[in-house]
Formats: sequence, structure tokens, C-alpha cells
Amino acid sequence: MVKLFASPSNYVQGPDVLMHSADRIGKFGKRVLLLSSPSVLKIIGNDFAEYLKKNDFDVEVVNFTGESSESEIDRVTKIGQTKGDNVVIGLGGGKVSDSAKAIADNLNTTVVIAPTIASTDAPCSRLSVIYTDNGQFDHYRFYKKNPDMVILDTKVISHAPVKFLIAGMADAMATNVEATDTRKSDGTNMLGGKSTLAGESIGQKCEQTLFKYGSLAVAANVVGSVTPELDNIVEANTLLSGIGFESGGLAAAHAIYNGFTALSGEIDQLSHGQKVAFGTLCELVLTGSDHRRFEKYLSFDLEFGLPTTLEDLKLGTASDKELMRAATQACDPSDTMVNLPVSVTPIDVMNAMKTVSEFSHEYQVKNGLGD
Repeated sequence: MVKLFASPSNYVQGPDVLMHSADRIGKFGKRVLLLSSPSVLKIIGNDFAEYLKKNDFDVEVVNFTGESSESEIDRVTKIGQTKGDNVVIGLGGGKVSDSAKAIADNLNTTVVIAPTIASTDAPCSRLSVIYTDNGQFDHYRFYKKNPDMVILDTKVISHAPVKFLIAGMADAMATNVEATDTRKSDGTNMLGGKSTLAGESIGQKCEQTLFKYGSLAVAANVVGSVTPELDNIVEANTLLSGIGFESGGLAAAHAIYNGFTALSGEIDQLSHGQKVAFGTLCELVLTGSDHRRFEKYLSFDLEFGLPTTLEDLKLGTASDKELMRAATQACDPSDTMVNLPVSVTPIDVMNAMKTVSEFSHEYQVKNGLGD
């Protein structure tokens, strides 16, 4: 049995750290490829690029087109090769982070991830989720190292729409559930080994932090304030979840998310974290979780307006054939469903989806929650 644990080389979190990062980034190089979306460039990216230039960096700003696909990664890689860039900075959300890691890997150079939202656990890991150009899950891409640096400016994140923080909380809430099931099944983590005690503890701390500080963190985000609670949730969403899922392992929740990418339509409007939230509830059903435990997670999701029914997922009118398409992809042998401590079929997964949805409807009516 080989235990494996991984983490980014450097993790920096706090208010205004982005505009005080030149000395830290400069240790890696001065020729920067800054990958960011047009919206993020407008909010903070252009100012960040100017800040770097004033500190003697040669900065090439590249617009991210929106999908972490092989074609987008190849396009930007060619720009970096032409310019001879020695630092790739991904500034933005999860797909920017995943693309930046792949581009830096292609260039065999340094990667710095600077999230502007705390919506996923992508920034800290040594893997990327690669999609097709039309947004369907394609494969995981693995690297020989984690990011060289992750910089989270909590002041920037505090002014981002609160839906992103909530999506990150939903994604992070899957961490301990999936890692626990991976250990029970004697499965492997995303590094190809077994979980360390440290990895196990991080997943548990992540979950505890979400339940303890989530409500106050969301309130702080609504008014654009950096508080200890917001700071804790940003760390849980990004560092604890990032290390926790990679060193602990993924199971059904993320496999079901990947399954949902096989569907098109209104469900495409939902975020990664929103779909993972529903997948987590399905995982609890698939593994026979007790009633009290299931309701604890369901109550958390309902408090923050996360999807708990097929209607919430924009799948209220979906046929069994459509649900089976998603369930079948979720059970692909190459995906992480294999880390469940029980064997499941696509029919089991579809039945879990329906069961979660029906139970949530009944729970909301019973508790006067307006369903």
C-alpha cells in the first residue's frame, strides 16, 4: 500500500495580496502569460497586468474563450511558445485555472493560479478537467506537480457575486463524502495511491468549516466584507477541498456531475458546484446513508438555494432515456464511480436521482419550505 499526498508549493490568501504579489511571482520569472476572460480583465485583470508591468514584468494578456478544451489549450500554448513566456498566470474561475495548468505543462514552465472567485477546488490540484469545445466532459489530465503558487485575494472574492461562493461551498461539501467512500472501498485517490492521515483530516476539517461558517460567510459576501468567516470558507472551498479531493479521492458526486455534461439544454446554465451538490445527495442514497445524515446535507443545500430536485436541475421534464444517458456516463469505468464501497449500475444512479428529488419535494412540504 502506497500513500500519496500532494499540495501546491505556495499558498497565499488575504485581502489585497494580488496587488502585492510581484516579489513572490518574480522569483519564478519575468515573462508572463496572463490568461483571463474579458469580464475578469475588466474587473481586475487589466489593473493587475499594469501592476506587473510597473514592476518590470513583460506581460502578454490572452483572452480565455470560455472552455478548458484541448483546442483552447493548444491555441494559448502556441502564443506562449512564440513569446517565450516562463510564467503562466491563470486569473479567474475554475476553467481558467484548469487551462492555465495545462498550458504551463505544455510549456514546461511555472504556473500561478489566481482565482477571482472561490467557486471550485481546481486551483490547488495537479490535474485539470478537460472538456470538449461544446462543454461536455472529456477526460482528466494529470501533471507531475501541483501549481507553483496559488494566490487568493479575499478582497476581490468578497465583491464577486455570492452565487460563486455558494457554488464553491457545494463543491467542497462533496470532499469528505467522496474521500470517506473512497477509503471504505479501498479505492485510490487522484494521485493513484491511498489517502494519508493528513488527507483524511483535511477532508473532515473542510466539511466542519462549511457547516460552521457557511451562513456568516455568505452574509459577508453579500455586503462585500472580508470577515474571519469568509476567510475560512474561501480556504475551505479552495485549499482544503483542493487538497482533500486530490489526496482523498473522488467517487459518485463528481462522476454524476460528469454524467450531467452529457445532457444539453437549460441544465447548462447551472454551475459545476450546483450539479455536484445534487450528486453528493445521490451518493448518500447510493451508499445507504442514514436518514439523519442525509437530512443534514439536504438542509445545507436548501439553505443556500442549491439544487435538490430534478426541477432545480432543469430536468423536471427529462425522460428516463435522458436520465439514463447521464447515469451511463457517470458509470463509465474510467470515471470515479468505481470508488464507491458498493457496486452500482446506471439504473441505480438514475433511481438515486429520482429518489433524491422526490424526498426533497416531500421534505420541503413537510417543513413548510414553500415547495
